[in-house]
Amino acid sequence: MELQLPLLALQPKIRVEQRDGKRYLWGLVRRKWLVLQPEELVRQLLLHHFIDDLGINKNRLAVERGLSVNGLQKRCDLLVFDPDMNPWLLVECKAPAVSLTEATFRQIATYNLPLQVPHLLVCNGPQAYCCSVDWEVKDFAFLERIPAYPG
Repeated sequence: MELQLPLLALQPKIRVEQRDGKRYLWGLVRRKWLVLQPEELVRQLLLHHFIDDLGINKNRLAVERGLSVNGLQKRCDLLVFDPDMNPWLLVECKAPAVSLTEATFRQIATYNLPLQVPHLLVCNGPQAYCCSVDWEVKDFAFLERIPAYPG
């Protein structure tokens, strides 16, 4: 079930700067200028959505956090923690030109194996899908919206 996220409406909040022939955007959580790449733009729009629309404290957001999956070092795009600092939502961002496929879901599910986060979100800007994971029965269900943030 595809989500309707208001990411286009958040574009004016993105700070962009041109230097040395390159475009940069301001990283909301990392608090530094980042090369403007399509996937990074999606990540920053989602961060604005989480903070401005969903009321999630930016101290509960981790960007490109490292994790170990089957002995390999990986990085998840975004990890949202609940008020008790337990992982609550794992996010995989893709560039708008990248289709969200079964492989995208396999990637985020693999990243989630060591974390066992209860909610997953994949987004390429125009498209987004969210699901909840039931670790006891090893099943998942797609959701109509991102769950309400706890607390």
